[in-house]
Amino acid sequence: MQNPNRSDQLLFLTDEQLRQGIEMMFFAYRGFTAYPDRILLEHGYGRAHHRAIHFIGRKPGLTVSDLLDILGVTKQSLNRVLRELVNNGLVESRVGTRDRRQRNLHLTVEGKALEKELSGAQRKKMRKAYSAAGPEAVQGFRTVLNAMFEPEAASQIGRLVEGGQDGR
Repeated sequence: MQNPNRSDQLLFLTDEQLRQGIEMMFFAYRGFTAYPDRILLEHGYGRAHHRAIHFIGRKPGLTVSDLLDILGVTKQSLNRVLRELVNNGLVESRVGTRDRRQRNLHLTVEGKALEKELSGAQRKKMRKAYSAAGPEAVQGFRTVLNAMFEPEAASQIGRLVEGGQDGR
């Protein structure tokens, strides 16, 4: 009997195999976010705050407009999150140097510390999983993720991946 999980058969997945993949992604995401969720809860924040902190930390000076595009949320939703982060001293909103109408976002020292704590556990988890899977599996995983991105997000993702600020 042939192994139903052989890679040459993966091009012809059954609905059950696809359901299993969906469930695996759900549980992997739950595991990936569990520790940061506990930290966020201690501070009274949620995942929207985490995403904002992550991308502001990844791209210091990011404009509010660019963050809106990256997160794909409403202006009202993002404004609520940013207001809390600014009021709590985690994010600074600075007047743009090229365009004074723009607001450039930067993490404060406290914001950088929280971002490091939130992402540290996730980087550790990713590093462990990547090491266990090996380089071919990592490349396959990235290929699958890339194929799942919405087309309009592809250029944003490319700019973020290629232009990371901190080398982490």
